[in-house]
Amino acid sequence: MSDRPVIVWFRQDLRLSDHPALRAAAETGRPIVPLYVLDETEAGERTPGGASKWYLHGSLAKLAASLRRRHGGLVLRRGPVAETVARLVQEIGAEAIFLTRAYTPGGIADETALAKQLDVKRYGGALLWEPEAVETKDGGPYKVFTPFHRACQAQREPAAPKPAPENLTLISAPGDDLDDWGLLPTRPDWAGGLRESWTPGEAGAQARLAAFADCAVADYADGHDRPDVDGTSRLSPALHFGEISPRQAWHAVGDHRGGAAFRRELVWREFCAHLLFHFPDLPTQPFKADFADFPWRVDEAALLAWQRGQTGYPLVDAGMRQLWETGWMHNRVRMVVASFLVKHLLIGWWHGEAWFWDTLVDADLANNVGGWQWVAGCGADAAPYFRIFNPILQGQKFDPDGAYVRRWVPALRDIPDAHVHEPWKAGGAAPIVDHAAARQRALAALKATNRG
Repeated sequence: MSDRPVIVWFRQDLRLSDHPALRAAAETGRPIVPLYVLDETEAGERTPGGASKWYLHGSLAKLAASLRRRHGGLVLRRGPVAETVARLVQEIGAEAIFLTRAYTPGGIADETALAKQLDVKRYGGALLWEPEAVETKDGGPYKVFTPFHRACQAQREPAAPKPAPENLTLISAPGDDLDDWGLLPTRPDWAGGLRESWTPGEAGAQARLAAFADCAVADYADGHDRPDVDGTSRLSPALHFGEISPRQAWHAVGDHRGGAAFRRELVWREFCAHLLFHFPDLPTQPFKADFADFPWRVDEAALLAWQRGQTGYPLVDAGMRQLWETGWMHNRVRMVVASFLVKHLLIGWWHGEAWFWDTLVDADLANNVGGWQWVAGCGADAAPYFRIFNPILQGQKFDPDGAYVRRWVPALRDIPDAHVHEPWKAGGAAPIVDHAAARQRALAALKATNRG
């Protein structure tokens, strides 16, 4: 057996448990060099936004600590992936690189480039089912979620997750200091709310999953649409960064009613990843090509009011302020604020997608783009453009007592319940756009482009 080392390239799989690539590398018996590469070049994957960088720093620090407890460490390198890995291979004489397969355009390009210079061992681990395993009868990708969901249900149950390898022979190599990467904000330090809201790392993710599976999952089907209650898993950043695997989440919740509803959300995550794999231009082009000529408006003042949570609609403003403070927003509210931007304000979906990318700790390319195009009406299996969320009615239905909006918009704390979602009826300022007028304007734009 060769004693030449192998590299395990950590990407969006920042964990040791249920990590097929790491386990396979350990089973070779060869020394392992754990590696993480930060590629911020134009040729690399899209650079993480500010909130994601903050979370990434914490997750990498925890992974490095876990490896140190196993008498190793995490080698940090910065630069173009192919060149950076090539230098490390030359330095340590590595024979192969083990990695978790990616499904994004940049991730696939990196794997292709690496395969030209050394033996690349690719493993699943980021999804429940590989894209090639879930296809239509014609051998193509699904473009509608419901049949995709049925096809996934017909697949073999995802394999049970495995623990971290017991025997790891780890060796190190020169690398960067994590603090030198500048992932954390300095002046101003805007991350106070993030620190209060999140505990990055595999251990924190496992604790959140366990708490959700033990207590909250039973009420998930009824409570996950309510932003005023703690009814969601809040596992999205852990899944994005791979601190837990989707298999771990799948098996932890069981198959009772709440678990089934949560599993459906995992399949929606899967659907978005499969779409991006099959249609790599989704981040820049509408899935429905006829939306390319939609008459989007340019309105910097309205966009800024939306970003700052100053639209005058309490549910929209509460969501945007929660996002800025915590790096996260309740999923129901994400749909409402996205609909407001693209339909009430007629501002292109990519502006909202970019803002979410910079401010979400769970900013995932497939989920973010898929969600925004879905709301805008131009994505796969999209909500019809003419279905326009009424932010007043949405607030009254899903935040009936106003607890959510009062928490994030303190000026509403003394507003009577009857007007908490329409404060202008109690003497407050009018919103930046009238709902009825905005709805008619959106429908007129739709009709003008022959989709009405």
